[in-house]
Parts: sequence; C-alpha cells; structure tokens
Amino acid sequence: MASPDQITVSQLSRLIGRPDAPVLVDICIDEDFAADPRFIPGAFRHSFTNIEELVPVLSGRKVVVVCQKGLKLSQGAAALLRSHGVAAESLAGGNLAWRDAGLPLVPASAVPARRADGGTLWVTRLRPKIDRIACPWLIRRFVDPRARFLFVETSQVLEVAERFSATPFDVEGVFWSHRGERCAFDTMLEEFKLETEPLRALAAVVRGADTNQHDLAPQCAGLLAVSAGLSRMYRDDLEQLEAGMGLYDAFYRWALDARDEGHDWPSASMEKVE
Repeated sequence: MASPDQITVSQLSRLIGRPDAPVLVDICIDEDFAADPRFIPGAFRHSFTNIEELVPVLSGRKVVVVCQKGLKLSQGAAALLRSHGVAAESLAGGNLAWRDAGLPLVPASAVPARRADGGTLWVTRLRPKIDRIACPWLIRRFVDPRARFLFVETSQVLEVAERFSATPFDVEGVFWSHRGERCAFDTMLEEFKLETEPLRALAAVVRGADTNQHDLAPQCAGLLAVSAGLSRMYRDDLEQLEAGMGLYDAFYRWALDARDEGHDWPSASMEKVE
C-alpha cells in the first residue's frame, strides 16, 4: 500500500496524457537508466543531487518524482521538494513497477536532442490543419511537455531544420512523416512506443481526417470540420496550436473512457408526455 506521499502506478497511469497530469521528474541514476534507457511518457530526467534547482519551475505544479524502485532517491527528493513548498509525490515501486504493469515507456533514443532549455524543437509547414496539430499535442502530452514548434513556408522547412537544429515533421522525405497510408501521428505512436488502445483509437480518427478516409471512424468528418474551422479562426499558427491542444485533449478523453457513451433527446429516462 502506498504511503500518503506516494502515488500508485494505476493512479498515475490514469493521469498521463491529460492536461492536468503532474510534472514527472525521472531521477534514476545514470547506471540504472543506461540498463533500460526508457522513461514514463512525459517525464524528463534530472539528477537527484541538485533537485532543489527545479523549485522555481515546479512551484505551483503537482509533481511526481520517479526513481528505479521508488525508494530512497525518489522519496528523499520528493520530501526535499515538499520542504520548499512544492506539491511532490514519489511513484510507488518506481520505473520497475511501471514496467512490470506493462505500461508504455518511451525509448530515449527516439527523442530528438534537447536544447539548452531542456526541450525539443520541431519544425513543419505553416497553416496546420490536422496532423500538424495532432503531432504537437502528442509530443507535449506524452513525450516532451516543453517542446516548441516552428511553422514556416513549406519550401523552407528543411533549411530551417538545419540552421536551427530543429526536427522536421509532416513533410515529404523526412523520418517523422507519412508512411504509406499511415500519417505522421501514426509514425510517432510507433516510434515512441505509445500504441496504447486509446491512442490507437484516436489515431484512426486523425488518419481518416488527415487522408480523407472518413470511413475509418465516424468521428473523422467531425475532426476535419473542426480543424478547418480552427484554421480560419486563427491567423497565428501558434495560437491555433494552443486552441487545438484543447480539441485533442477532449478527443483523447473520449478515446480513454467515453467511446461507449451515446446521447439522444429526449433521454430514455424522461417520462413520455402525451
């Protein structure tokens, strides 16, 4: 049984990918991480020896500290953060418990190199519609919450990627793009090892809307309609991205636990009025 200052694997798994998910700080020692270089979706690595330097950026946030087994390192680091007023818990059982539960782990080798600020930098075509909003949502919610995105003219994507050390996506001829009938969102699910049942359900909707295959899921046409509407509501691509984050948060929550829900009017529970 977890202590009051711990969160269980099952409790944390229900929060991953949601906008209210806690900040995940992986403090496994280098030797342990090298033996299994994967991390819980959304986590970033930081040394336990200088955990206090994170206090300014963690203030006001809910935090979960993760080590290999959920013992001295994560419990001590979480307690130290709490002494500075940070709402920090440790993960009961650590990375090993998460792994043994069969939950997804992102390979560190799949994540592009991080910049000086600790985040990744990505670049794609301007005026996004579907894939170019869905992919940033996936990255921020499951891979790198600090990721930043550049939207530029199609002809300049590769040049910008080279000059600014950014990772190009959803353009022809690059790694993070369409593969056959599968779109860039599918590619990211595969490469980041995030092919969970809810995300696969969402991927079918994204793929159908992005490739005009609306028979893949009933929601495809609706996603296309809303995405086209957002693209006309916002002149600034970054503002559109922020609005789109909420859209995909809602779609993910539907995929997570609302796919069986229906709605009609009047409801069956209402008495029939003659």
